[in-house]
Amino acid sequence: MTASDYKKVFKQLKVKPAKLEKYKKHNSPKKRSCGTGQNICKNCGKRRLGFNHKYGLDVCRQCLRDIAKKIGFKKYS
Repeated sequence: MTASDYKKVFKQLKVKPAKLEKYKKHNSPKKRSCGTGQNICKNCGKRRLGFNHKYGLDVCRQCLRDIAKKIGFKKYS
């Protein structure tokens, strides 16, 4: 069982509904209102520090490099 995917335990707790509800209540991930946990890349789905909100893209810097030519960015140097 990992902290990143708490839904894996559902298969084991399916036969015990009371324990399943308690598990969901205490172990489901919290909604984030700020910080890097809120920023999810639309392209790859990862949470990274190099995140671009500019122009409404919402992609990480690695994905921005991949799609920059397609959306019209030019490299000048």
